[in-house]
Amino acid sequence: MTEDLKNVLIVKLSAMGDVIHALPVSYAIKETFPDAHLTWVVEPPSLPLLQMNPCVDKILLFKKKDFRTLTGFMREFFPFKHELQEQTFDAVLDLQGLFKSAAIAFFAKSNIKLGICNMRELSDKVSKPVVGENAEGHIVERYLDTARAVGCVVNRVVFPLQVPVEESERARAIMEHAGLREGNPFVVFVVGANWANKRWPTDKFAALGDWFYQLAVVPVLVGNGASDEQFAREVESKMEIPPINLINRTDIPQLAHVLRSARLIIGGDTGPVHLGAALGVRTIMLMGPTNAARNGPYGQLDHAIEVERACRGCWKRSCPKNEICLEKIPVAFVEDKIASMS
Repeated sequence: MTEDLKNVLIVKLSAMGDVIHALPVSYAIKETFPDAHLTWVVEPPSLPLLQMNPCVDKILLFKKKDFRTLTGFMREFFPFKHELQEQTFDAVLDLQGLFKSAAIAFFAKSNIKLGICNMRELSDKVSKPVVGENAEGHIVERYLDTARAVGCVVNRVVFPLQVPVEESERARAIMEHAGLREGNPFVVFVVGANWANKRWPTDKFAALGDWFYQLAVVPVLVGNGASDEQFAREVESKMEIPPINLINRTDIPQLAHVLRSARLIIGGDTGPVHLGAALGVRTIMLMGPTNAARNGPYGQLDHAIEVERACRGCWKRSCPKNEICLEKIPVAFVEDKIASMS
């Protein structure tokens, strides 16, 4: 335990959902030590999340892709190391628990280096794992245990996110251009996910979209990348009335505005769904390879729907049985869940 923290380093690099889960640690530090200077090391894709976080004073970019070649390593390593070592930290919190985060923690100047309870890839040789009272609980609470270990009093769990006004205005323009009139009630479908077995089949999204249209609620598709575009096209082709398609049309701050304006968010265990939950929007998470107790929508775990399979919670990135994991979650079950929330 530390009596006073003046300089703190958080290492949480990726991915979007993981960085979102770690955000309450920054609030807990500022809540207990309001004068502390908080530095966060992150990879470029999740940078906007930290730029929306008023608790972070300095952001260090770790460009992992540039380190993969010898030329890139020689060009990037020494400037990054120099910036990292410009100050001495009272505590370093490795919330990633992997080799790449351990390398960063190793070079950081600090006598206190702590990490999460389930560290891997020898990261526990650099930072001491914090096995707190939530070691078997939700990942948000596991991260917060590291804050508690340095003296933070976690009175409440807060995801510090502030969407810039100009980004909200841009998001409104994007939504209007796509055909969504301001004031019309809408729900957000997050159709993709990095793991194939975290995705609900497109025909089920389409059927649920038709159901929402009958309720005079507009379904809006969000996501990013070529695969999400393909999923969106499949959903569109299977619906009686096409949904509003915002795939690849918003950046993270604009997406945050879309999500916080929605009546409901539905999708798998993936970043945009966690972002919606962090913003306090009602969220239904469809889960298969991961479990709700650890990764469900924080603060509303009763809205998680876990597939009825004996192998659920396998934590495998692809199904060894070559099955479509979430196809056993019927549309009617999701409709009943929505009705129970009304």
